[in-house]
Amino acid sequence: MEASVKQILDSYDARAPLSEAWTIPAPWYVDERVTALERSTVFSKSWQMVARLDQLSQPGSYVTAVLAGEPIVVVRGEDGVIRGFFNVCRHHAASVMTEPEGKAPILRCPYHGWTYALSGELKGTPDFAGVCGFDKGKNGLVPVETAVWEKFVFVRLTPGGPSLEQSLGPLVGQFAKLGLDRFHFVERRRWTFECNWKVFVDNYLDGGYHVPHLHKSLSSVLDYSGYTIETGDNWCLQWSPIDHSNAEGDVAAVRKGEKALYYWLWPNFMVNWYEGVMDTNLVRPLGAGKSEVIFDFYFTDVSTPEAIARNKASIDVGNRVQDEDLAICDSVQRGLGSRAYVAGRLSVRREGGEQLFHRLLASELRAGLAAS
Repeated sequence: MEASVKQILDSYDARAPLSEAWTIPAPWYVDERVTALERSTVFSKSWQMVARLDQLSQPGSYVTAVLAGEPIVVVRGEDGVIRGFFNVCRHHAASVMTEPEGKAPILRCPYHGWTYALSGELKGTPDFAGVCGFDKGKNGLVPVETAVWEKFVFVRLTPGGPSLEQSLGPLVGQFAKLGLDRFHFVERRRWTFECNWKVFVDNYLDGGYHVPHLHKSLSSVLDYSGYTIETGDNWCLQWSPIDHSNAEGDVAAVRKGEKALYYWLWPNFMVNWYEGVMDTNLVRPLGAGKSEVIFDFYFTDVSTPEAIARNKASIDVGNRVQDEDLAICDSVQRGLGSRAYVAGRLSVRREGGEQLFHRLLASELRAGLAAS
């Protein structure tokens, strides 16, 4: 007999101390009903990174996305304010803006030509004379909560709850010291993983456990014995001293400084920081067994041919690590569907961040199920 969603959620003990804890069980990763519940809770109620600030540098600049199944557009208005809307025409529901990003003086639906101001107000309704009881003022694009932090633009589909800054808490101060204003966006790459989005996050949050085994090149510049995990209410910082004594040459050339910082922000946004080098990871579910990971690469020095070549080499190193993660995450997803596996234990030394992720997830899903 198939277990109910409640039975699946109840099969995880979020109260267990780390020394006694298990991972969330396999059905959390493979059951489409859990994925649907995540859409209506985790991805609807949390702040979601939807655009880089540089993509919205001028009035009329816009970015589109699909979050939790909802089409979204964020746009900078003539007044300089960045606003987010459901990208759904109020006439017959077509997407108003159809390109991933661009610049336009007005938002025009391609279906019947309805137009909206950059601030969301409905402006034009061709051939609509004689329609009774229609109020243009009440038929603008439906807004979503929008906030800007550092180089990133976030939206939240379900209104209410802590502001973005309140949600980030001490990370606001920590990131202010990293000088993100010095970094320039260089390139975006996308990967499709044949795994649940949580497998990618688990892999990220295992405290470097997999690094010496899976990422030989990256491991050559990290001091694994000094790898440290710090958890907050809804974030995790993993950091490692950098040690070049046994470093592979191509990696040593692009991973410099004293330490590497790896930040995870609930539920699906990650920032990786080295001296002069930064990349962000955004993982989005495409179903129970598939996800998309978006990498944005940033560098402080983009001014010379030597810097450009070094930045390309750094991206190549990042791609190598990502390819290694892709293969292992796909392997994990296959194992999660096996009758041989239900759940696994957690390393006290390494996997406190992963337990935090599972606890937050359990709290959100159980509350959402109870409310429904």
